[in-house]
Amino acid sequence: MFVKICGITSEEDALLAVAMGADAVGFVFAPSARQLAPARAADIVKRLPPEIMTVGVFRDDAPQRVVDVVQQAGLAAAQLHGHESSETTRYVRERIRVVIKAFPGGDPELANVADYQADVVLLDSASPGSGRVFDWSLAEGAPSGHRILLAGGLHPGNVGEAIARVRPWGVDVSTGVESFPGVKDPRKVRAFINEARDAAPTDYEGSDDDRPFDWMMDG
Repeated sequence: MFVKICGITSEEDALLAVAMGADAVGFVFAPSARQLAPARAADIVKRLPPEIMTVGVFRDDAPQRVVDVVQQAGLAAAQLHGHESSETTRYVRERIRVVIKAFPGGDPELANVADYQADVVLLDSASPGSGRVFDWSLAEGAPSGHRILLAGGLHPGNVGEAIARVRPWGVDVSTGVESFPGVKDPRKVRAFINEARDAAPTDYEGSDDDRPFDWMMDG
């Protein structure tokens, strides 16, 4: 089960997430209480193990700026969390190794997700970053054959149920593991990651499509 801890604002929280077993950490460059300057993200990334996927989160930004920030900060991936078109997403994907494209659960545009050529499809609530849970039944219409990263109001108390219901490739959390906005709670981070791992389906290791992919090798 791939686990991403998002909304990282400090080196301490990034190292905490890594120590607790996270596969990825996310830095928000969109307007948010957790927004981080690219230069600060670059400083943090230099102190993380190379196998950790570092993700820049953008919302309706100019595609070339997305590429520039990802490259300047030394990040591994870009997460497009707005209303980016398939053309914009493909533009970024041609220049960045890994792209995560977010959609609200139940978005009709999910029917056209193949046009985006994203490596990972993230399903979130209609108000990203709000900490609100969306109706997980809306995820049932997610396209097959794609890595699904589930977000939206997840926390240690509900991530197990969410995984059982949706059976995603991975889970993404920010608000649900904070002590207050922008600061992670070590106990919540540990509990979230443990609950997510424990809830992975019993056949999880048997599927190449479901296992966390080696982003350093995948092209």
